[in-house]
Amino acid sequence: MASKTTTRKQAGMEESIINCLPTELIEHIFFSLPASCLLQCTSVCKKWHKIIRDSQFALAHLQHAPSCTLLFSPQGSISGKLYPSDAIIFDEAWLPSKSAVPVIGPDDRICGSCNGLLCLHTPTSMIKIANLATGECLHLKKPTRSLKDDHFSFYRFGFHPATKEYMVIHFFQKSSPLAVGRFNVIQVYTLGDEKWKDVVTPESLSLNCVKNSGVAIVDGTMYWLAEDMGSDWQHVVMSFDLGKESFARIQLPAVDLEDWTVGIGDDRHYWIMEIDGKVCVSTAQSLEGMLFGKLQIWTLNGHADQRWNQKYIIHHLSPFARALHFVHGGKIVIQHRDSNLYSYELLGKNFEIELSKMAKLLDLRPRGEDGMQFYVCVKSLVPLDVYAKAAIVHRPKHLEWKLKKWEAWEQDRLMQEDVWRTMHQIEHELMVLKQRMILEVKEKTQHFPDESQRRINMEVDLILQHMQDYPEQHPSPMLRRLNWVETMQERKKLAARLEKLKVSYEAMGASVDRALSCVRASDNLD
Repeated sequence: MASKTTTRKQAGMEESIINCLPTELIEHIFFSLPASCLLQCTSVCKKWHKIIRDSQFALAHLQHAPSCTLLFSPQGSISGKLYPSDAIIFDEAWLPSKSAVPVIGPDDRICGSCNGLLCLHTPTSMIKIANLATGECLHLKKPTRSLKDDHFSFYRFGFHPATKEYMVIHFFQKSSPLAVGRFNVIQVYTLGDEKWKDVVTPESLSLNCVKNSGVAIVDGTMYWLAEDMGSDWQHVVMSFDLGKESFARIQLPAVDLEDWTVGIGDDRHYWIMEIDGKVCVSTAQSLEGMLFGKLQIWTLNGHADQRWNQKYIIHHLSPFARALHFVHGGKIVIQHRDSNLYSYELLGKNFEIELSKMAKLLDLRPRGEDGMQFYVCVKSLVPLDVYAKAAIVHRPKHLEWKLKKWEAWEQDRLMQEDVWRTMHQIEHELMVLKQRMILEVKEKTQHFPDESQRRINMEVDLILQHMQDYPEQHPSPMLRRLNWVETMQERKKLAARLEKLKVSYEAMGASVDRALSCVRASDNLD
């Protein structure tokens, strides 16, 4: 009882010391800590909880949070097997995560990432806003009455730095005699509002460009490609200021045609992306998802003067590069045709990729690159509960997978866990057998001649060699949900361990037989 009282007094004294520190000093220290650590600190004392859960502190902490890269893979059927949506997060050192992202459901598609929040499109009537670090989720009603023409690529998610508002954007076609595949309204929802707002576009614009070439939101302005028959490449950049609700057209940069390969593809593909906080356009000749020649990347110097600066010219992409590519943290990430994902350091503005210096990040199989998306993200403390009172927003009841079609997938995961558990039990029984065998051999051979003891001990040593590295604890990490890459690794480890167990059993059996033969021979001599 005295020890418990002492512990409580010590904790009370420590809390008093903590509360004596200036709030500014505590915040300065907290800025250097990751979101996962700060979430644990909220239970230390009321003062820390109040600081960490404050929305202003969360916004300030964002300025110090390191960015990471998220590679998203949508759900799909591969070789007759259904795979759920999944994501791999790379840290600053480009090391991949092992656990699955819990806020991503099996049927979700990512529409955008901003300040640690993900905008997720679901097959239901809801859009999901989720915090990667805290696991908080909000369900937002979609603006469309019918889900027939609803598509994840027509939604985007952004943040306006001037108003500090988060916005979901939807490219929408109102009832009109427009051609299929075009939109004439941009619908905007600001988190915390009661309804969506319609903004009519100055002309009918292509949904196909939005779907296939990307959308970037930088400094409160959204950029995407639109058709323009009057330009050389029949495309133009459209911009939409989320605050002023105004549109503008920006001509694409001049393309260097020195690398144009006649007969390889009939079109040059453009993509819009954000690099280092700037809106960028990349372009290359492509054919059936493969890049050829050189990849050219430009940065928009400023929205007002609409000038482009060439940022990179990357040579010799063919014949290994697929269209999936991403630039972040001083590296370009690109998929090889063998389905491996590689990174290459950006060595300057104009350089040639050397295949031997490509750093392998991971093997994308069995998924491949179809539908995969890259996002820059952070682990943040941005709260969502401040928006929960809006009539259009609902809190989810759970984050678990409850969809019937994914029961088989869950059963497969649980079955693999059972195999790990059973194998560990067998290995544990072998350890017990080893100890018992040593005692029995010592007791049985204590009166044997020296030569007989030596031969029997040699056989016992051979048996122990097959048993010495068995783990004392359950080796499987699958009690938590793993992402698809780590799941594949665990299956390989499990198969290898099962094979090793089989070989050990066979070797042990042979050694036991030889040891027993030595024992019987010694008994006959007696």
